[in-house]
Amino acid sequence: MPKLPVLCRDEAVCDRIQKICDRFQTVYDPAFYTDADEFLESLRYDLPEAAIINFSDQPEETADVLRTIHGDPWLHYGGIIGVTRRRDEQRVQELLSGSNVISLIRRGEFVSHFSRVIRILVHNRQILFQRDIQKYLLRDISGSFVMDSDPFNARTYANLVTNYLYNSNYIDPDGKDRLHVALFELLMNAIEHGNCGISYEEKNAWLAEGRDILLLIQEKMSQKEIQDRRVHFSYRITDEKSSFRIRDEGAGFDWKSRMADKAPKLESHGHGLRMTGAYVDNLRYNDAGNEVMFDFVHNAREANAVPGLFAQSEERVVNAGEVVFREGEESDYLYYIASGKLGIYSGDSRITTLTPDDIFLGEMSFLLNNRRSATVIAEDRSLLILISKNRFVSVIKEKPHYGIFLARLVAQRLERLNHSYAQLRQAI
Repeated sequence: MPKLPVLCRDEAVCDRIQKICDRFQTVYDPAFYTDADEFLESLRYDLPEAAIINFSDQPEETADVLRTIHGDPWLHYGGIIGVTRRRDEQRVQELLSGSNVISLIRRGEFVSHFSRVIRILVHNRQILFQRDIQKYLLRDISGSFVMDSDPFNARTYANLVTNYLYNSNYIDPDGKDRLHVALFELLMNAIEHGNCGISYEEKNAWLAEGRDILLLIQEKMSQKEIQDRRVHFSYRITDEKSSFRIRDEGAGFDWKSRMADKAPKLESHGHGLRMTGAYVDNLRYNDAGNEVMFDFVHNAREANAVPGLFAQSEERVVNAGEVVFREGEESDYLYYIASGKLGIYSGDSRITTLTPDDIFLGEMSFLLNNRRSATVIAEDRSLLILISKNRFVSVIKEKPHYGIFLARLVAQRLERLNHSYAQLRQAI
C-alpha cells in the first residue's frame, strides 16, 4: 500500500485523514509526523505519490520544508496536499508558488474536500507522478472522470494534470502555467456557465456588487435540477501532445459569436475564451456549445532540472551521430542526462533509447566495474553532466536518497530488459 506522509500536529485533522483513508481501504497508508526532518526523510526514501502538510499549525517549520523541497528537484516527484486556515491562505499560496500542489484545502472544509481529492487520485493513479512506468508499457495514457459542479474539483484536476506533464518533461514551466490557466478556465466555464446556467450579464451584475462568484455558484447549486448536473472531463496523453475534452450538462452557448467578438472588454471577466485560445492548440466546440476540446503540444522533452549538488559538474555537449562512449572502454564516471536522446548498442544490435526521463547514463559500469557494458551514440543534440565516482559517493553521503534513486533506476532498467527478452522469446 503506498505510503502517504503527513506533517501535522493537529490531532483532529490527523484523525480525519486516517478515517478517510480507511474508507478507501488499501489505497493509501497515512504515516503521521510532527517532526519536519522525519517527514523529509520519508519524502527522500519512500518517494511517495503524494504528501500532506498542515501549514497552519507549524508555519516556520513548514516553510523550511518547502524551501528544502524547492532546493532539490527530485523531491518534486510527488504532489503536495496542503491544509490551511482561512487566515493563512494567502501566505500559504505564496509559499506554494512553484510547488507540485495537488490541492490546498481550508481546515473548515477538510472533511468533504479531502475525500474528493482522494477519490480523484484513486481514479487517476496512472498519472500520479509515475513518469517511468507508462513510458515503457503503454503508448499513451487516457482517463476520464465525472465530477459534480464544484470549483474545488476544477482546481484539483488542473493541478494534477499539469504537475504530471511537467514532472514528465513534456512541458516547461511556462507551458505548465499556460496549460493550468486554460484547464482551470474551461472547467470553471463548464461549471458556472454550463451547468449552473450563469449568463454573462448575470455574472457581470453580481461582480459589480463586489460579491464572490463562488457564492453565486453555491446559490445555483442549491437548486435540485442543477445539483444533479455533472462535468465530464477526459484526457489522452501521448509523447507528442495532450488532448482534453470537457463536457457539461447545460444548454450550451453561442460559442461562435463569442469567439468571433474581437472587441476589447472593460469588465473583469469575459476574456477567458480568447485567452485560452491563445494558450492551447486546436480549440473547438461541438455545435451545441456544451463540449469543448483542445490539444496542448508538448516540448521536445528537452531538459531535466539538474539537482543542485551536481550543478557545478562538467558539462558535455554531444551532437547527433557522435559516440558518447564505446563498449569495453574504461571509465570512472557516469552521466546525468540533462537533454537529448541517446541510442544504446551492444555489438551491432540497438538495445534501447535513453532520454532525460531515464535520468542517468552509464550507471551499470559505474556500479559494477570500470568498463562500459554498451556503446552509446547520440540520436540528437544532447547535454550531459559528467559525475565522477568520487563526486557521486560524496553526494550520497550528503543526500543518501540519491542512492535510492540510482538503485531504483538500475532495477527498472533490469526489469525492462527482462520484459524485452520475454517478448523476444515469445516472438521466436
